[in-house]
Amino acid sequence: MVLLLMGCYSNNCPLENTVTCNYGFYDSQGTDITYADTITVTTLMPGYKTVYTYRKLGNTTVTKEEQDSALIHQGYTETISEQRNDTILVNKLFNASSMKIPMSYFHDEDTLVFSYQRISLKDTIKIQHTSYPNVELPECGTYRFHTLQSIKHTDAAIDHIEISEPKVNYDGATNIKIYFNGVVE
Repeated sequence: MVLLLMGCYSNNCPLENTVTCNYGFYDSQGTDITYADTITVTTLMPGYKTVYTYRKLGNTTVTKEEQDSALIHQGYTETISEQRNDTILVNKLFNASSMKIPMSYFHDEDTLVFSYQRISLKDTIKIQHTSYPNVELPECGTYRFHTLQSIKHTDAAIDHIEISEPKVNYDGATNIKIYFNGVVE
């Protein structure tokens, strides 16, 4: 009986099993750097959501994704608006030499917007990829791996970008190298 149970047990599941696209930072010459500016990365999601904004003189403005009739009864005015479904993936990354960002499971293109603290312009990166399920062992679960196809970008702070390892899985390799122009360490 013990041998039967031991045959069904597996500790072969990887401990580091988070699938993220790994970005490395370099200067325009190809030297590893620590990027000294603050970066916020937002992904552009398809579609819009309804947002309710409540204002009352002398009080803090309240924003909710659901209508709140209690605030209206308290004298707040309600404004209804549509906003994009964008999501912040990295918030205020500072003095970093790399970052990890998850990829979309159900879309073939990810659009990332890099906002910088020191410059007013933003960079947009569009990554074409394929996504596929990966099962090593049934007891480990299913993960979505990706294969990078191509990448396009703007040039506010980015000199150029290259795909260094097209297979995005949980092995930790640098998948995308971002070469910044005019970087201060």
